[in-house]
Formats: sequence, C-alpha cells, structure tokens
Amino acid sequence: MNNIAFLKMSTYSVRISKIKISNFKNTLNGEISLTNTRKNFKASVLGIYGQNRSGKTSLIEAINLLKFALTGQQIPVVYSNYISVNSEQTDRKASFVFDFELKNNTEVIPVSYSFSIKAEKVNNDNLPLQNLNSSSLKVFVVDESLECPIYSAKADSKRKMGKALAIDPDEVLIPKCKKHLFAGNSTQAETDLKVAKQLAYERSVSFLFSYGLIKIMRDRYNSNSLSVKAKSEFEYYYNLIESLISYGHTGLFVIRTASSGLLSLNIQTLNFKYNDGNTGALGSISIPLNDSGLIPAEAFSVVTKVFSNLNIVLSKIIPGLTIDIRNLGEQILSDGNKGYRIQLMSQKNRQQIPLEYESEGIKKIISILQLLIVVYNDPSTTVAIDELDSGIFEYLLGEILSIVSENGKGQLIFTSHNLRPLETIDKSFIAFTTVNSNDRYVRATNVKSTNNLRDIYFRNLMLDEYRDDLYEKTNNSEIAFAFREAGVNSGS
Repeated sequence: MNNIAFLKMSTYSVRISKIKISNFKNTLNGEISLTNTRKNFKASVLGIYGQNRSGKTSLIEAINLLKFALTGQQIPVVYSNYISVNSEQTDRKASFVFDFELKNNTEVIPVSYSFSIKAEKVNNDNLPLQNLNSSSLKVFVVDESLECPIYSAKADSKRKMGKALAIDPDEVLIPKCKKHLFAGNSTQAETDLKVAKQLAYERSVSFLFSYGLIKIMRDRYNSNSLSVKAKSEFEYYYNLIESLISYGHTGLFVIRTASSGLLSLNIQTLNFKYNDGNTGALGSISIPLNDSGLIPAEAFSVVTKVFSNLNIVLSKIIPGLTIDIRNLGEQILSDGNKGYRIQLMSQKNRQQIPLEYESEGIKKIISILQLLIVVYNDPSTTVAIDELDSGIFEYLLGEILSIVSENGKGQLIFTSHNLRPLETIDKSFIAFTTVNSNDRYVRATNVKSTNNLRDIYFRNLMLDEYRDDLYEKTNNSEIAFAFREAGVNSGS
C-alpha cells in the first residue's frame, strides 16, 4: 500500500516527554519519562529492553494509538485485543497520558493529552447493543482530556496547568468557558457540537481532534465574533491543538513489526520524510522485490529523491552500497493517470543485482534509514520502531544508535533484544521492563558512567544483583525435562 502526503513544513516543534499507559495488553500500569537531564544531549532516545511479553511492544502500540487519535483516524478493531483482560468488564479500557512540548522560539510549553479506548459490540446503526451475540465489535475513543498552562495576557506570569478541553459524560465539552470560547454559547453551537461528538464516536475517532470539532473552531475564529481579548486566548489554545494535529500528521512515525513481516513476503517498505525547500513529502510506499512494481508518476518523483538522499548515508553504513531505481518504462494506471514500472537494484563495485537477493538486514536498514536521517537532523520528528535490531548486524546497530544519540536532534524510541546498544549509548537512553505488570518500566540507577550497562544487566539476570523484578526466572533442568517429555508424547 502506498501512502504519500505532500506537505508544507510546520514551524512548530513538538516531542513526547512522558508516556503513561494503563490496562493495555499485559501492562496494568507503566510510566516512563523521555526527558534526559543527565547530559546536554539534543536528541531524545529511549531504548526499551526486557524479556518477551514484558511490555515493550505495548509502549510502541500506545504511541501508534496516539497517532491514530491526533490524525483523526479510525481506531482499528484489532486494538480491542489490547485492552487488558485483567480489568473488570466495566473498566476494560486502556488509558494513556502523553506530555508534549511545543517549542516556539525559546518558549517551551508542556501539554498533556490523555484518552482511553473501550470495545463494544454495535449494530448496523453503530449503537451499543445489549445482545452481544448479534453485532460486530468496534473500538471507541473516550475520556479525552487536553491540559496545558492556563492562558494569561501577561507573558511573564507563572501559569498553572488546567484543562483546555475535555470530554464529560454530562456535557459535550468542558470546561464550559472553553466550550463557549471555541464554539459560542448559542443553541445552534450546542447542537453542532453534539452532532460532531456523535459522528466522532460512531466513526471510532478522537472527538478533540476530529474534523467536525476543528471545523467548528475554525468557523468560530473566522466569524469575527470574538473580542480582541477573546481572540488572543482562542489563538493560544487553538495553536496548541493545531500543532498537535500537525505533529501527528508530519512529525510522528511508528514502525511496527508488520513492516518486517512484509520483507519476508518480498515486499520492500520505504518509510520517509524529506524537506524540499519550503515543502516536502512524507509517508510510506511498498514495492515488490521479486517482480517489478507500478507506481504513480508523483510517487516515482518522491521515491527517486528519497533514495538519492538515502544513498548518501547507506554508502557509508555499508561501504560502497547504493540502491538504484531501474525505470522499466511509462505505463498508464487503471485511473488513467501516468505511472512508471520500476525495479529496485542493489549496486556495489559497479555491479547490480536485484535488491531481492540482498540480506534481510540490508532491507530492514533501507526501510527505516530515511527516518533515521530525519531524526538526526530534525528536532520535531519522533520515530518509534518495534524490534529495531531485527536482522541488523549488532555492531552496526550499536554504532548507528551511538551516532544518532550523541549528535542527533530528534526523538527515537525503539525496542530491541540485541544488547550491543547498552555498551554504545548513554545509560540515560535505556529503560528496562519488569515482570511487575503494575510497574512495567524502570531506569538504571546508581550506575557509574564507567560501568558497562550490558554486563550489569547480564549479571542481574543471573544473580539479581541490581533488581529482582527484571526477569522471570527459568529453570534449565525443568526446560530440559519438558523437551524430553514433549518428545515422548510426540513419539520421537
């Protein structure tokens, strides 16, 4: 599937400073800060380590849900499976709190957005049913709340945090003063809000970031009905909301393990964001490797630029290696527009072979490299990657992460099983999962800069020297006996 958006770059800078999740997959409670106070790094990097089924992917999926919410996209039904089964039926939900920083010149404004999801059976009219056997499942966004420093006309005043907008069971929006500011206090305004809220609910999208609510706000602003004082207050809150929407669309990228799965199907996924003067493009495109692929003319132009930029770094990571796009000719698409049939070729030492025959690690690097380039250069970009180490040579992985963490500007969040980065990046960039579902994420403390974090982690797994909740102990003799018992049962 090809997904390319052409955009005008935003002047805002937003990044995640804290994540909190509850009742999500196998995580009852987990909180992690991404703010690094130990050293003056410009990059914000978080590597998450831990045993299988200990909450690493939960954090990545939570960020993916954030992207769905901020961009007004429908929450996929698959997320109904992520709601903790340990919750009561009436409380089966997942809650997330994210702190954002909106950077405008030298000013930094903390913004908090929280929401929950719930799964219900619905009928064809998208209304909840009492009889759950004759309906289909949908996931709804509920309990949304957006908080930030309260507006003040005095630039130097110390402002307390307060609700900018929130959803309430008894009101369309709260607080009422903000509802009247954004939509007006007429009967028609109240009706418009109720309709927009119901539509957002039926479509399984966020109400606070839905097209309906944003349109009401924009119409209110353009109506010239606001006083000068009210207009300044409106602009303050509205700019925060718009900046979060822009961040969701153009600054936040989530690479799930499904992308690696496509590689095993001989499909090369290219995730990218690039700036071409005042405009640019972002998105993803999938190109078959065992055959040629047909892409629109606009996509061909974008892919050509992306690979040209990507090759600059790729040829240094894998000395001499570049990717060439072989143009097999123009072809008319089914919609009547012009397209090109292409094949991706790997080129090294003046020899070309189809990219299909390169290693899985090379293909994985190609799929994410453009985004890593953006993270290195752009403070407004957040990239979250599940199982970053999949197929990548461990020494190379450690070197890439060391370069990005020490010299980059953006934000990188990743999970990994390969422990090499524990030796190459600062310990402040590393977090561990625990076996305690009520306290999933912890940082290393009391570790000297001269200590090898990888060795400390290994010793902890064997001897519990650091903490006793980082690993659920296994017994080798019991495992060996289980192998033998299973072999007997299978007739081996």
